[in-house]
Amino acid sequence: MNIQIDNITALLPGADKKQPFEAVKTNIYISGDRIAGIGKCPEGFKAEKNIDGTDRLVIPGLINAHTHSYMAFMRNVADDLSFEDWLFGRVSKIEDLMSDEDAYWGANLAILEMMKSGTTCFNDMQMNIMQTTRAVKESGMRAVICRGLVGSGNDEAGRSRLEQTYSERDAFKDCDRLTFRLGPHAPYTCDEAYLKIIAKEAAEQNMGIHMHLSESVTEIENCRKDYGCSPIELAERTGLFEHPFIAAHCVQINDNDMNILKKHNVSVVTNPASNMKLGNGFAPVPEMLEKGINVCIGTDGAASNNSLNLIHEMSLVALIHKGTHRSPLSVSAADAFAMATINGAKALSLDNEIGSIEIGKKADLAILNLKTPSMWPVNNPLASLSYSANGSEVETVIINGEITMENRHVLTMDEERIYAETEKTRQRICG
Repeated sequence: MNIQIDNITALLPGADKKQPFEAVKTNIYISGDRIAGIGKCPEGFKAEKNIDGTDRLVIPGLINAHTHSYMAFMRNVADDLSFEDWLFGRVSKIEDLMSDEDAYWGANLAILEMMKSGTTCFNDMQMNIMQTTRAVKESGMRAVICRGLVGSGNDEAGRSRLEQTYSERDAFKDCDRLTFRLGPHAPYTCDEAYLKIIAKEAAEQNMGIHMHLSESVTEIENCRKDYGCSPIELAERTGLFEHPFIAAHCVQINDNDMNILKKHNVSVVTNPASNMKLGNGFAPVPEMLEKGINVCIGTDGAASNNSLNLIHEMSLVALIHKGTHRSPLSVSAADAFAMATINGAKALSLDNEIGSIEIGKKADLAILNLKTPSMWPVNNPLASLSYSANGSEVETVIINGEITMENRHVLTMDEERIYAETEKTRQRICG
């Protein structure tokens, strides 16, 4: 479909580092799945649908760089617990009772929430193969899927999980909105021998890696006890960093860890709400940015956040470091917006396709209504995203050139059925 968006304020890439984004009143032209023109109408273009952009802001679709979508039905079932009690005492027990259908409907609920708050792509670590992937394909969302890997050496269970990753990738190779990575869970669920196997598999399969690293103090202590090094050092020495790598959390890291991350061009996903809620602390985001590390933003799962609203995370990341560092210049609104868009795209090796509004890129866009009390008057559209917006302003979403939400009505999903099915799951295993 050819879509023309008229008279809209667009956040476009800026001219230099001093002005990384620029708010411009313009028209946008979409042909098929790509942006065909900005400002000037492409030759021969004929709109099949027009969108009035008056008092609206269009941004690149947000990228949630770390989450567990299947957990959406676990929202508010494991609160105010230590990290170990949260994971092993509550969440793991619910996961043991979870069926494939539970995971499927949980992922649908997560996608619904993300889409309604402007996210058009997410990086997911999941357990039940085919389920999140099926929900993504049906909903029109874009995603990078990682089957969570747990293993000890070349044990049968660890090998089986690797094979599940490949079978899922092959089953959905016809959907260009889906890509796949290897997903070793964490240093405390994958031993050193298994991590070396994963590094070898990544080379053979030409796949990137997504892993939880340095999330809690206990993780650091146990890693030093078992391996004599930090989780970051363990990942380096097992060869994991020789491949495109996304490290989720990186809360408990030191200067040496950061130098290793920079050396290997590792992308780090900060998850501020989850890290605070589980009492794990604050990732050193300003220090990582200073070193030139690519930092992006994730929500983590709804069992630990308990929201999948990336606009909320943008607000947190722009505010908490100002407070912890006692500097209003610590993390800017531009920094936060970059983390939620182009930095996330770089982390996923998709920056040639998504993450910014540019001619030739995929038409993954979110349109916000600026004429709301919290966003009006429009003095600075970029600042408003981190300091004023709450996500409910997102009105229309376009993914891969297809309108998936219009006037806050999701066109590609059965919202009422999602609520009904996830309530059944809640009653059965979360009560």
